[in-house]
Amino acid sequence: MVKKTLNIDLNRVEGDLEFELDVEDGVVVDARCIGVMYRGFEQIMIGRTPRDAAVITPRVCGICGTAHLYAATLALEQIWGVEPPPNATTIRNLCLLTESIQNDIRQSFLMFLVDFCHPAYRAHPLYNEIMAAFEPFKGRHHLGALEQSSDAVGIVALFGGQWPHSSYMLPGGVVGKPSIRKIIETNSIISKLTRWYESAVIGDSLDNWLSQSQCDGFFNDLQRDSAKANSALGLFTRFSRSIGLHEIGFGTENMLSFGAHGEGQDLIPSGVYDADTCTINTLDQSQIVEHVRYSYFRQYQGGRHPYQGETIPDYQSESDRYTWAKAPRYGGKVMQTGPMAELIIGGDPLVTQFHRKEGPSTWLRQFSRLRRIGFSLHLMKHAVQALSNNLDGEIFLPPKPQDECDGKGMGLVQAARGGLGHWVSIKDGVIDKYQIITPTAWNASPRDSDGQHGHWEQSVIGLPVEDLDNPLMLGHVIRSHDPCLVCTVHMLPTGKKLRYGI
Repeated sequence: MVKKTLNIDLNRVEGDLEFELDVEDGVVVDARCIGVMYRGFEQIMIGRTPRDAAVITPRVCGICGTAHLYAATLALEQIWGVEPPPNATTIRNLCLLTESIQNDIRQSFLMFLVDFCHPAYRAHPLYNEIMAAFEPFKGRHHLGALEQSSDAVGIVALFGGQWPHSSYMLPGGVVGKPSIRKIIETNSIISKLTRWYESAVIGDSLDNWLSQSQCDGFFNDLQRDSAKANSALGLFTRFSRSIGLHEIGFGTENMLSFGAHGEGQDLIPSGVYDADTCTINTLDQSQIVEHVRYSYFRQYQGGRHPYQGETIPDYQSESDRYTWAKAPRYGGKVMQTGPMAELIIGGDPLVTQFHRKEGPSTWLRQFSRLRRIGFSLHLMKHAVQALSNNLDGEIFLPPKPQDECDGKGMGLVQAARGGLGHWVSIKDGVIDKYQIITPTAWNASPRDSDGQHGHWEQSVIGLPVEDLDNPLMLGHVIRSHDPCLVCTVHMLPTGKKLRYGI
């Protein structure tokens, strides 16, 4: 048996991501997912006034700053017993959905689908169509994605003043009132996005697409309808399934979604999918712990809930530790999170049926991201209508000074990449502890104290590697998760690496 260890530096992801793979007879037998950055945002927050969270935490990430701002604000509102007015919640959710859409577009067309243009696929019968559609800065869908994702974030700028790194949410609401001008401009952006999504991405009307609930019906449509077959979704599906992406990259089948709360109801349902029982259960954040056994942090035994957690760096090159990411677990189980988990837990019948038939594959994960854009557009339209019906409603009900007390609070929200949580402790009027668990922390976790591999590690163990210099399938599997290592873990170890990408 021939065994070789590959050190792979994966590009076209947010941040710096490395994989160390043990390959034996052309198959991955072990994997170590390596986050090479220590940023220390949790340590930066300690000793600061609580309201600093609205300025600092949106800078954790240049893509999902709205989600971090939202989570930080929810945590402070929980501590101080503040309930924002309905208009404020609607504006927050509108901007959160906008951020999700711009991310889903960029990830799909600028990060993931570019891999299909690799010269290794030149002999594939669909290659010319793939290049015409997805070639970087030339393909029609690549160019369309650049335009549409740029336009989309204008909605956040309208209500938040800027994007990225906005700070328009505060405990008690938001700082920018809705207006007729903002409503008109927002509707214009949403209408343009919808037209592009219908004509370019799905080849169908939004209503028809969201009502599609059957796997067989979806495949029949691709065979009968050339507009659907030649759409970005149709071309992606035909190509990716022809190379077997529906048969790889499963990882853990346990999933979680933190959801988002709307006025009087869950805008996006939260929950946990238990693969052992095939049931969706209520989310219980007390079941969340983080392990650091294989992480470059000061060690502690077992796992700790974020309220008891710490993020104190302890880099040791001569050890079996290998990453700056922690290992979050829910009820002791490895979890994955993202659009697929969101839609399954939210009850989308189409994605749920595909999952039951084929499992949580690389193809279904990316398919779910493209499908989620449609649901986000639908929810955004309703949010704008709610604002237009209540233009004079309150947007900010600040806490009373006597209510700004010490205590503990958490903010959980479904970000573009999955479940995001901020846990905050205030003592003597300043932040005493601050812990963040990002979606990529769940997905890219190392092994825990019990030796369980993280989700990405599980998803590539057993993966065939036909070309050690071009591990294409590894790229497909990992990029389908939309990695964001800048959120998850600035210290760079040295060593020879294989840089993979186009």
